[in-house]
Amino acid sequence: MKEAKIINDPVFGFIKIPRGLLYSIVEHPLFQRLNRINQLGLASVVYPGARHTRFQHSLGAFHLMTEAVLSLQQKGHFIFDSEAEAVEAAILMHDIGHGPFSHVLENTLIHGISHEDISMMMMEEINRSCNGQLNLAISIFKNEYPKHFLHQLISSQLDMDRLDYLRRDSFYTGVTEGNIGSARIIKMLNVFDDALVVDHKGIYSLENYLTTRRLMYWQVYLHRTCVAYEKVLVNMLTRAKDILKAGDEVFASPALHYFLAHDVDAEWFNTHSEALSYYEELDDSDIWSAMKAWKHHDDNILSTLATDMLDRKIFKVEVSEEPVSDDRMDEIADRIAHQMNICHADARRYMMSLNTIQKDMYNVDDDSITILYKDGSLKDISEASELLNVQLLSKKIRKFYLCYQRFG
Repeated sequence: MKEAKIINDPVFGFIKIPRGLLYSIVEHPLFQRLNRINQLGLASVVYPGARHTRFQHSLGAFHLMTEAVLSLQQKGHFIFDSEAEAVEAAILMHDIGHGPFSHVLENTLIHGISHEDISMMMMEEINRSCNGQLNLAISIFKNEYPKHFLHQLISSQLDMDRLDYLRRDSFYTGVTEGNIGSARIIKMLNVFDDALVVDHKGIYSLENYLTTRRLMYWQVYLHRTCVAYEKVLVNMLTRAKDILKAGDEVFASPALHYFLAHDVDAEWFNTHSEALSYYEELDDSDIWSAMKAWKHHDDNILSTLATDMLDRKIFKVEVSEEPVSDDRMDEIADRIAHQMNICHADARRYMMSLNTIQKDMYNVDDDSITILYKDGSLKDISEASELLNVQLLSKKIRKFYLCYQRFG
């Protein structure tokens, strides 16, 4: 029988994967694939250290889940060994359906189906190879199991996914303001009426957690340069798809070619069994290797965008709080069209991008965070906090990102 797997994680130290079902998941090819997918997509264009993987994040979330289960058990909440193993298996696999560059390509190579849906398909596949041992894990993941709080540990305002990625992304980007007190938050978790709550002593850690999350979104995840670089990637793949649709060829691995050549949505996945197999072969390296060939493609637009990606020639980006006028868009498109000797429509479609990005810090209607007091009373964090009020927490910040090919 194999020894337990011990992994030295730079964020949490030694993580122990018990032999048996959990060990089998980590060794599975679909889980190992996460080693080839960057957690933060293209954020390394701003933060060079941000090259950690979905594999590392999944192990970190698993580690935090083991800590959370132990903490709740110590507070007298009965969790069977089988339930503990199942919720740990579910968090290990929660991101297994991510494609190359994480969220960036969800509406480019595929559309109308989320990575969570694909994660579910992959879990079912792993479950078949494990002879149904993941039935309970899948039930908890889908929130079909009677103990609702177990699902909340996987997906909620205070799930182990968020607690890991904020701490991990802060570590690898070097954005030290993003470092949250995950250990204290976990120690403060409790269960009341089958719902995950936080002991009132943890309120200051929660205030820090919510402000930190907002900071990380605008300073890292939605950083203007990261967004602009992602738009180059999306537009490049869109051009490659259109070239194939027009009957010309572009170099691509079999897996990437499949998604460039077909309009893949949820219905396609359901009616084409090979789609999932091709998706499972996709990772970041498929895209990078294609770019190196596209840099030399006869098509001026594709070769320019591939060169931009490889040589870090990022779209210029203008961020505003007001919508961008069509006249401004046309003016930029005309200049690009003239410079590149392409038509105005192609300049608008491939060489520029306008996106509205909206984010709030906390939505009281979306699985709120509840504080438990010693007398058994409950309050939402927005009412309990002296520092944060509901208006501040729920304020939606909207920004318009205009990205376009630089001139000259």
